[in-house]
Amino acid sequence: MLPNNTSNLIKNSVRCLSSSINPATTAVFICDIQDKFKDYIYGFNNMVNTASKMCKIANQFEIPIIVTEQNPKAFGKTVKEIDISKAVIVQEKSKFSMLTPEIKELIHNRFKTKSVVLCGLESHVCILQTTLDLLNEGVDVYILADGVSSINQAEIDLARKRCMMSGASITSTESLLFQLLGDAKSPHFKFANKLIKEYKDATRDAMNCFVRDLYK
Repeated sequence: MLPNNTSNLIKNSVRCLSSSINPATTAVFICDIQDKFKDYIYGFNNMVNTASKMCKIANQFEIPIIVTEQNPKAFGKTVKEIDISKAVIVQEKSKFSMLTPEIKELIHNRFKTKSVVLCGLESHVCILQTTLDLLNEGVDVYILADGVSSINQAEIDLARKRCMMSGASITSTESLLFQLLGDAKSPHFKFANKLIKEYKDATRDAMNCFVRDLYK
């Protein structure tokens, strides 16, 4: 017998796989990439480089950046290597999902968000719960495989697979960038070319760290 939520899982998967991403209705979520986690999270610096690159992409395409910090009094602020100066909100939270009442208000009423690009930590806790909440709100979710992590490496793959089965798209930052461009004639193409060269080594390292075993 199939589980009761099978039809919803299929609906979510079909919706996300068939959808395109529009910068005008997209938001970038940066989840809890804070100072005190740096010595504990697998591949932390690789994740930071990916988040930094994604913020530059968001700023170029005028995509709103939404940042959360889990109990910052205990765990510190977002690491300085990620430029969140243009973030529309930096939200303190205690719940694991990023979808606080304030952020829900922003994405539905201010920005009319249809798609969210998600990176940060931990994959099996805050990333997973944020993904499920967004999907339940009818928002497409694009998880950056080169930009999410956990303390234990094995948790990352389990969480990504569960998110994908629930209807999220698993992608890479560079793939997402070209999806946002859509055409080599895009006015953002020169920016993209420069960014790819700037992050060439960091992108390779992040992909080797997080993505090699994704589909084993």
